[in-house]
Amino acid sequence: MTSNDDYVLEILTENGVVQAEHLERAREIAVREGVSVVDALVRDGILREADILQALASQFGMEMVSLQGLELAPELRDSVPVEIARRYHVVPVVRTDHALTVAISDPLDYDTLDNLRHLLKCNVEGVVATRDEINVALDKYYAVEADMSAMLDQMDDTGVDVSLGGLDAGSDASASESDAPIIKLVSKIILEAFRHRASDIHLEPMEKRFRVRFRIDGVLHEVDNPPKRLQSAIISRVKIMAEMDISEKRIPQDGRIQVNIMGRDIDLRVSTVPASHGEGVVMRILDKQNLALGLPKLGFFSDDQQTFERLINLPDGILLVTGPTGSGKTTTLYACLGEINRPDRKIITVENPVEYHMSGVNQVQVREDVGMTFAAALRAILRQAPNIVMIGEIRDKETASIATEASLTGHLVFSTLHTNDAPSAVTRLLDIGVKPFLVASSLRAVIAQRLVRLICDNCREPTQASEHHLRILGALGEQLNSVEIFKGRGCSNCSLSGYMGRKGLFEIFTITEEIQRMIYEKVPASQLRKRARENGMHTLREDGVRKVLAGITTLDEVMRVTMGDQA
Repeated sequence: MTSNDDYVLEILTENGVVQAEHLERAREIAVREGVSVVDALVRDGILREADILQALASQFGMEMVSLQGLELAPELRDSVPVEIARRYHVVPVVRTDHALTVAISDPLDYDTLDNLRHLLKCNVEGVVATRDEINVALDKYYAVEADMSAMLDQMDDTGVDVSLGGLDAGSDASASESDAPIIKLVSKIILEAFRHRASDIHLEPMEKRFRVRFRIDGVLHEVDNPPKRLQSAIISRVKIMAEMDISEKRIPQDGRIQVNIMGRDIDLRVSTVPASHGEGVVMRILDKQNLALGLPKLGFFSDDQQTFERLINLPDGILLVTGPTGSGKTTTLYACLGEINRPDRKIITVENPVEYHMSGVNQVQVREDVGMTFAAALRAILRQAPNIVMIGEIRDKETASIATEASLTGHLVFSTLHTNDAPSAVTRLLDIGVKPFLVASSLRAVIAQRLVRLICDNCREPTQASEHHLRILGALGEQLNSVEIFKGRGCSNCSLSGYMGRKGLFEIFTITEEIQRMIYEKVPASQLRKRARENGMHTLREDGVRKVLAGITTLDEVMRVTMGDQA
C-alpha cells in the first residue's frame, strides 16, 4: 500500500491506530500469505485503508480528501496529461496561480511529487485519497483511447481470429474506427483467458467498476479490469459477436462465437443476464481438443477404468453420470462416446445446448420454444433406430420413462442427473416418478464424480497431513499417517496457485442382482450405499485419498470437493 511499511507501522502504533495484538496477528498473516504487514491489516479487516491514510496524512501535515462527487473541469483535467496521470496514479484536484494540487494514494511517495514538478513545469502539492477513489476518478475523466493505450500498444497481433458466419469479426461492416480499440480489447480478453487455461470468462458489472474474472481449474481469478466507462461498449461487442440482439437488455440471451486462437478452433458459449448495474456476461470456452482426452486422461485408476470400459460396452441399459454443475459430467459423456464411436454403431444425442460437435455422431439441439423438448426429441430419435442414445440431462418423469423404455428395448442410454453421490440417483429416479421395477431392470451403473486440481509438477514438494485433516478423515486418515504426500509450493508456471490442470474423482455404483432386488423393495439410498461399499465401491473421498497417496492432488482439494461425503 505504501512505500515504507516499517515506518508506517511505527506511526500507526504511536498514534494508537493499531493495537499490539492486532499487529502480531497481521505479521503472522503476512508471513503465511506473502504480503506486507500493512496489507495484511487491511485484508483481515483490522484497519481500513482510509484509516491508515488519515493517520499518515496527519503525520505529514497533508489533507485527506474524498473524491466522490468531484467534478473536473476540462482545463483542470488537461493540466495533467493522461499518460502522466496513469503512470503516477494521480488526479488533479485544484489549480491556483501558485500551485497545482493533486490527489495521491501514498503520502510517503515523495518521488511522485518531485517528478510531477519536473514534468509539469509548475509547483505541485499533494493531498491524500484512497486508491479506489483515484481509480474511479481516472476511469471517469480520461479518454477511452488513453485508458487502453498501454494494453493496445501490444495488441497489433492478438492471435485471435473471430469468425461470424465465415466473416472476420475485425472487418465488420458496422465497425467504425472508434470501435477498433473495443474490438481489440475483447479479442485480448479472450486470448488471455485461453492462455491461462480458463474454462469461463465472467464479465460482471459492479456499482463502481467492471469486473473481469477467469475460471481457472474450477476457481475464479480476478484479472485486470477494464474501465467502468467501457462496460457498455464491451458487452455490446460480445453480443454482436454472438449474434444477439444488442438493443434487448431486459431479458437473458444465449449465443455462440466461433474463434480460432493460435491455430485451434474454439467455441464460446455466451450467456447474458440483466443485473443491477448492467448485463452480466459469461462466456464458456469449449476447446474441441478436450474431446480427444480419452478415458485414461479423465483420472481413473486402472481398476475403475476396467469397470468403466466394461460398462460403456454393454449392449443396453442406462448409464448415469451424476454431480453438481461444473463437475465434468459432459466431458466424461463425450469421452465415452468418443471411445465407442465406430462405423458399425449409430449414435444420436439430445442436448441443450450442443456443446461440442462430434464427427460421426448425430446431435439434436433441444428447442423448447418450438416444442422440441427432451422428451419430444427422444421419442423422435428412437424411430431413427440408434444403437446408442445420449441425453443431456434427465429432468422430468416423461424423459426418464422414455429413457428407461429405450434401454429395455435394446438401446444403450447415457445421461446425467444432479445428485450428491451415486446411490442417490436411484432415489432421484423414484422421486421423479419412474416405477421401481423399471429402475431396477434398466439401470446398469451410476458414476458420481467431482473435479480436483492437480499438483503443479514444477513446484511440487513433500508435506505431511495435518492433525485437522486426520481428525476429519478418521479411519480413512490412517493411510496418510506418517506417509509422505505432496503439495504445490506455487510458481510462475501455475500463477502461484500450486495447481495445474484437473482430473476427476469417481464413485462407480454398479447394479448387481442383489442391488436390483433392493431397488425393487425401495430400500433407502443409505442402505444401497452401504451394500455397494461392501461390494467394493470406492466413495468419492476414498478415491480422493488414493489420488493424494499417488501424489496427484492435495488433501485440501479432496476435502473441498467431498465435504458432503461423510462415509
